[in-house]
Amino acid sequence: MGIIIWLVVGGIIGWLASIIMRRDAQQGILLNIIVGIVGSFLGGWLIAPMLGTGTVNSGDFSIMGLVSSLIGAVILLLIVNLFTRGRAR
Repeated sequence: MGIIIWLVVGGIIGWLASIIMRRDAQQGILLNIIVGIVGSFLGGWLIAPMLGTGTVNSGDFSIMGLVSSLIGAVILLLIVNLFTRGRAR
């Protein structure tokens, strides 16, 4: 059941991050899921301790955990933009 939750939440988080970073037209559903999962990991590792909240992967499923995952996914797309375009938007 955990993998299904990772895929669904990762897809939604990746899709929202791609809309925020204006990359939605360039990404498919698979890349949205990958960005969401990696961004959730990044957000859980970097952002969640600063916010003092749990992550999506821990048992503490909360709004702040989703926010930290979204911030991590946006940071990931910002890094990808830096390498692919030479600048961040």
